[in-house]
Amino acid sequence: MTNAYRNGETIYLRPLERADAARITPWLNDPEVTRNLTMYRPLGLAEEEKRIEAIAEAKDDVIVGIVERESDALIGVCGLHGVNDKNRRAMLGIVIGEKSRWGHGHGTEATRLMVALAFETLNLNRVWLDVFTDNERAVRCYEKVGFKREGVMRQHAFREGAYRDLHLMSLLRDEWRR
Repeated sequence: MTNAYRNGETIYLRPLERADAARITPWLNDPEVTRNLTMYRPLGLAEEEKRIEAIAEAKDDVIVGIVERESDALIGVCGLHGVNDKNRRAMLGIVIGEKSRWGHGHGTEATRLMVALAFETLNLNRVWLDVFTDNERAVRCYEKVGFKREGVMRQHAFREGAYRDLHLMSLLRDEWRR
């Protein structure tokens, strides 16, 4: 384990390094990976290197790499975005970019670790996210962790030639404790 920040059973979370950009950039240019993300523009290596450098300076984002313990390989990225100290909330984002690692439970474990960070370390009260309604694997993951559906943003995003709906989901500190 290199520079582990949070440890799970099959993964650990660690700060991103500039060298990670070479691994992340192909994921963020792969339509199969990004079909369930809101990003849609091509991304170059230099741009991703700049984004990683900016993460270290960000005051209201906590973004980390997801590393598989067995292989010590970076397989994804997750973060709490827009951490709001006054209202004690943040938005969760996650991507498992390494397609061979999809369906192994790593996303669920990373989500649990990030929620624990939000409530136990950052003292947040609410973690929220949006997810495409037809992304059933992600919806199941979030529900396993305890997220509740709050509503639907109808035809919110244009992807692959059609408008798609998004679920709004959240998890409150009291629900997490239970």
